[in-house]
Amino acid sequence: MRFIFVLIAAFMLGGPVFAVQPDEVLKDPALEKRAREISAGLRCLVCQNQSIDDSDAQLAKDLRLLVRERLVTGDTNQEVENFLVQRYGEFVLLKPTFGTHTLLLWLTPALVLILGGIGAYAAMRRRTQPAAALDAQEQKALEDLLKRDEGA
Repeated sequence: MRFIFVLIAAFMLGGPVFAVQPDEVLKDPALEKRAREISAGLRCLVCQNQSIDDSDAQLAKDLRLLVRERLVTGDTNQEVENFLVQRYGEFVLLKPTFGTHTLLLWLTPALVLILGGIGAYAAMRRRTQPAAALDAQEQKALEDLLKRDEGA
């Protein structure tokens, strides 16, 4: 039983596992760090919800190698990202840029919250209001009806 707890703890406390293979790692630690930073922000076009750093897909490996190749030739991080966006489209970025072409993408959550608030407010206003208190004449009529029902 203790072994199972140790095994679970090891899996939970283990650092993030990357799909980067040892043969892909650059010898220069600074360049490798830059490559990892860039790769973490690029979407795997096969998996679509993973970065290329986390994906085992062959295309992700090709993109990781391309990023490292561009860094070795002297490109800046931004130049590498621009090259990949130009080649594969903005979809390759996990965090798309803010611009007129992505305005709806960025504003949709706020619009949903605003419309939801308006809908909730309208629903609350539409709820039935509690009945007003009976006046003396209505109260007497109600009591007469109840007495009549009891007697029957």
